Amino acid sequence: MNEHLVTGGLATIIVLVLTLPFLIHKVEKQLEAFLFVMGVAAVTVSGLWSEHLVIDALLDPIRLKHPIVEAVLVAGLLFRLFRDRIREGVMRAERKVGQKLFLFLVVVVLGLLSSIITAIIASLVLAEIITGLRLDKKIETRLVIITCFSIGLGAVLTPVGEPLATIAITKLAGAPYHAGFGFLFQKLAIFIIPGVVALGLVAMFLRGKEVVYAESISESKPESLADVIIRAAKVYLFVMALVLLGTGFQPLIDKYVIQLPTTALYWINMISAVLDNATLTAAELSPKMQLKQIQSVLMGLLIAGGMLIPGNIPNIICAGKLGIKSREWATFGVPLGLALMVAYFLVLLAR
Repeated sequence: MNEHLVTGGLATIIVLVLTLPFLIHKVEKQLEAFLFVMGVAAVTVSGLWSEHLVIDALLDPIRLKHPIVEAVLVAGLLFRLFRDRIREGVMRAERKVGQKLFLFLVVVVLGLLSSIITAIIASLVLAEIITGLRLDKKIETRLVIITCFSIGLGAVLTPVGEPLATIAITKLAGAPYHAGFGFLFQKLAIFIIPGVVALGLVAMFLRGKEVVYAESISESKPESLADVIIRAAKVYLFVMALVLLGTGFQPLIDKYVIQLPTTALYWINMISAVLDNATLTAAELSPKMQLKQIQSVLMGLLIAGGMLIPGNIPNIICAGKLGIKSREWATFGVPLGLALMVAYFLVLLAR
């Protein structure tokens, strides 16, 4: 296909991914299927179909290194069994420490623990905590978004936290960095930990009155076994979609994105709000980069992933489980993400 047609086609797909979930309710309700269709379209336009890609798309969601679907399924079954106890425990904890401190601890503890228990498990725990709360919908929605930003940031501190971290370590394993298990913690903790704490402080300013469960975003009835299985299947489809989108947009990334200077790359990486940040990491990161460039690239990808529902697996898990709409997420997630992008840009620029 003509190069200009490929570029135009991929640009059109990006516009559709960014707009249709907000404009058409059916698209928003079936977001995973929509992203999968867009991924198929992107790979078709780019002409990059191969047996290897099909195998990767089918197996990536269930690979043992990052068993995403298995984690969602097993955790879903466990939470289903212990849901009443979790609700009672959440309510007791909130009353014991007070609402402000409780919200702070939810954001900070899950953000930092996500690097150990994985971002997926942290997001499932978050969804269950929200189910146990009885605050109004607006406050609970904002708490979910803030905590997903925190989880997205914190999970990068170890290679087990999220695929982006694993790929970054793999790309930098050789000279001159010889990156090992603790490399990202050593180089990014100075940015990540203050950011997670700052998000916790933002959560402390959320003020919500206690309401009955029907008036919150918590589910009013226990999940059925079918609900748990369907959610795992949706996550499987979502991860497949990310693999296809990442591959399909590779020509656009290779031609325009990775050629940019680091400061421009930082802002362009806001496309990780709708694309897989692990794929972008694989495309952009190089051991030839200076440490400041590596930090800038990774921080841009990590922050932007929280801005929209497709940007991170924790986002889509929590939004799907708790019924948060794309518009509701973007209304708070985009301004918060932009504020973080500006703050981190100034910090990175000053170093």
